[in-house]
Amino acid sequence: MPTDNNATHSTTNQHCFVPFNTNVDGYTLPEKFTFPFYYQPHPLAIIAAEQLQEHLQQQTDWLHNFGITDKEHDQSAPTEALLRREASKHLPAIGKMFGVLVVKNTQGQLGFLAAFSGKLADKNLWPQFVPPVFDMLSKDSFFKQENIEINQLNAQLVELENDPLLQQLTTKLALTQQQAENAIAAQRSQMIENRKYRKAQRAQAQSLNETDFKTLSIEMSRQSVNDKYCLAELKEHWERQTKLVAEPLAELEQAISAIKQQRKQLSNGLQHKLFSHYQFLNALGESSDLNKIFNDAPNHLPPAGAGECAAPKLLQYAFKHNFTPITMAEFWWGMSPKSEIKQHKNYYPACHGKCRPILGHMLKGLLVDENPLLSNPAEGVELPIVYQDDHIVIVNKPAEFLSVPGKNITDSVYSRMKQAFPHATGPLIVHRLDMSTSGLMVIALSKEANKHLVQQFISRTVTKRYIAKIDGVPQLDRGDITLPLRVDLDDRPKQLVCYLHGKNAQTHWQKVQELNNSCLIHLFPKTGRTHQLRVHCAHAKGLNMPILGDDLYGKNAQRLHLHAQLLSIIHPNTNHRITFEVNADFE
Repeated sequence: MPTDNNATHSTTNQHCFVPFNTNVDGYTLPEKFTFPFYYQPHPLAIIAAEQLQEHLQQQTDWLHNFGITDKEHDQSAPTEALLRREASKHLPAIGKMFGVLVVKNTQGQLGFLAAFSGKLADKNLWPQFVPPVFDMLSKDSFFKQENIEINQLNAQLVELENDPLLQQLTTKLALTQQQAENAIAAQRSQMIENRKYRKAQRAQAQSLNETDFKTLSIEMSRQSVNDKYCLAELKEHWERQTKLVAEPLAELEQAISAIKQQRKQLSNGLQHKLFSHYQFLNALGESSDLNKIFNDAPNHLPPAGAGECAAPKLLQYAFKHNFTPITMAEFWWGMSPKSEIKQHKNYYPACHGKCRPILGHMLKGLLVDENPLLSNPAEGVELPIVYQDDHIVIVNKPAEFLSVPGKNITDSVYSRMKQAFPHATGPLIVHRLDMSTSGLMVIALSKEANKHLVQQFISRTVTKRYIAKIDGVPQLDRGDITLPLRVDLDDRPKQLVCYLHGKNAQTHWQKVQELNNSCLIHLFPKTGRTHQLRVHCAHAKGLNMPILGDDLYGKNAQRLHLHAQLLSIIHPNTNHRITFEVNADFE
């Protein structure tokens, strides 16, 4: 069992268990613990989260600007809390993920633990929140001490890399190399002209007598040798000039490289040592550190921030202090990050990249809810065929139905079509819809038809229209959204808005019908990126209104209210445009 790196905070830790401030005797405890990567919060977890949110509104221990508007704030908070909230407005606005873990203490009393991911108000330890698994920020932490040497190397690197002599030598070397190249090129050009001249002289010398011709030939040979000698001498000259600059520059670069190598070795050693101090318990009493937990990862290294998320911190504290975990939930508090989509007060699953390996270890010994993503929601569900001929099939894919076989579920549009049309050739699938999205898909029954249709999608001559029900009513009647997208490497399959590495994604939208606090809109994707319509609706720079039922970028519901309503293509055999339309079933 790891040593208690937070022993100095024992007084604070005594207050991490928070009793419910309302009577919860009427609630039935869940039979299994929460599957943290896909869940509906248990009522007890919701009560705990709301109690924590009330604390966030009223606390006076720290200042943090969550970017919450005055409308979203509780204006009935104590005067001191209101004043501190006002004072925090000069700080950068940063939202934060919080978590609650409903537990029973050793006396059988029901309550909860609270945690935040990463740091809060530049600290990782605050009253009423569980401590970090390992406090690298404590004043006596080896991390701070050993990081001093790395920082000293960084300072040396900055000094060397900013040395004016380095820039002078670099510039002079480039200039010298260019001069050498020009001079040698000029000499070679002159040699070519000289060779042409000698050749012409030899042609004219055919009328000379043998003695004069021999004398001329000897002179021509001498000139040729002299040209080669001059070229060799010129090369040696510029090699000497280049060396005069290159050698002192190489010494400087070697010194920089040596410091970088030393820094790399120290950083790797410190990183490995740091990971070894992140010790995680599970219900069986087993302990494992980050190095072991991520040993099977592609590069064997934990991602940045691993172990600092709310969920591992909560379970570690519970196991360490003999609390019995009952259920948990995590919610976002504050403004959304610029690249991700997080809605204020919405509940979110644990991330995959950082938390899945850690929680995979920590949940051993607990009876956990089944992973709903392993069950096939399409089992027994019909796949309606809207149209078929000898070349294509148009299907109306239900929601929660895979387009192609997944990692754990093979039932899909592809497998159904393969079974229904066993003599079809080619890949069948021309395009895909997200599992949660319903609507029209075209299936090619031959290689030729597939090639024809794929080319239409590439050249964007296919017309697609989606209908969505969004959480809110846009002020405008129509608009265009351009937000580049890439996958979230730490939390697949979620997508991020990324202007540096993202792929171009464009969507046109039109308002269809205003409803009670929601709206039906048409969506016309000009590109076909993963989750494009979902992100463009939910992101703050898009509509800032998630599609109803979006469990990744909004709030979960019975289904995702997104339907591929219209599909218009050129028939691969007749070359006539054909259009299909099927209304959505959002009820």
